[in-house]
Amino acid sequence: MVDFFYAVLGLVILLFAGDSLVRGAVNLSLRLGVPAMIVSLTIVAFGTSAPEMLISVEAVLGDVPGLALGNVVGSNTANILLVLGVPALITGLATAGCDTRRNYIAMMAATVLFILLAAAGGMFGWVQGIVLLAGLGLMLASAFRDAMAHRREVAAQRAAELAAKGVNPDPVALLAEADEEEEPEGADPDMPWPKVILFLALGLIGLPLGANILVDASTNIARAYDVSETVIGLTLVAIGTSLPELATTVMAAIRRQADVALGNVIGSNMFNLLAIIGVASLVGPIPVEPTMLRVDMWVMFMASLLLAPFVFRGWHMGRVWGIVFVTLYIGYIVWLLGA
Repeated sequence: MVDFFYAVLGLVILLFAGDSLVRGAVNLSLRLGVPAMIVSLTIVAFGTSAPEMLISVEAVLGDVPGLALGNVVGSNTANILLVLGVPALITGLATAGCDTRRNYIAMMAATVLFILLAAAGGMFGWVQGIVLLAGLGLMLASAFRDAMAHRREVAAQRAAELAAKGVNPDPVALLAEADEEEEPEGADPDMPWPKVILFLALGLIGLPLGANILVDASTNIARAYDVSETVIGLTLVAIGTSLPELATTVMAAIRRQADVALGNVIGSNMFNLLAIIGVASLVGPIPVEPTMLRVDMWVMFMASLLLAPFVFRGWHMGRVWGIVFVTLYIGYIVWLLGA
């Protein structure tokens, strides 16, 4: 029970520290003049995945690499079956108006690349890490191009509106106005410097502390119940690190923002595969257990495929689908713990 308490404590510290780091980094970057769009694509993306990244790095350093791999594969499965299943149960998700096809294709490509690299060498070493990080670079470059195109589109639309009223618009001002519309969550122009520094300090201290507590507790739980660290990563750690995505997705469903819910899950899954294991494998080798290759990675792949009709055909993700998703996830967890 003590180890379970410490595992929960480690998760709580990680989640609060991750949020603090994002808030501090966002406001520091905006004060230094970094455009809001760049902040959203980089700092927010990396910051929100910081807990998972620190867990994986700490696991590799602590000689329990199975926990790192289990965390990523388990989180991706949980993100689809649990994080989308629960909101579908509560209110349903109307995906007909969502434009997530390109991102979904990119997520499936990242998933296939991840499985192929795992199968080819039976481990993630520095070579595989570089390949994954190169994929991350391509993903960020594509997202940057899309964001720039959207920025120009918003500015052009605003210019046309002003021209129709007989106003001669300033192109630079219009682009700045478009940037303001992309202001990332957590941005506070009036936040004092001491508070910015406090948020950064809490994040930078809390993340490694929480990761260390969680990894140690998870290792002790695995030994006490005679299960592998990989199974603990696939279950306890994966569910815990998916809680922020679950909260975000539930709120998006309540606000009828299905695009936010889907985009949150797809983006998180891509980042987990490419960034977290990419960085962790540069710290040390991560062996792939045969069971992981035979079962868990394919569960992750099939769960990802389940999203295809909702992305491409606009199927409504109602309560029946919510029941299906959550039941599949519970069945998978029961199988894991009983295997």
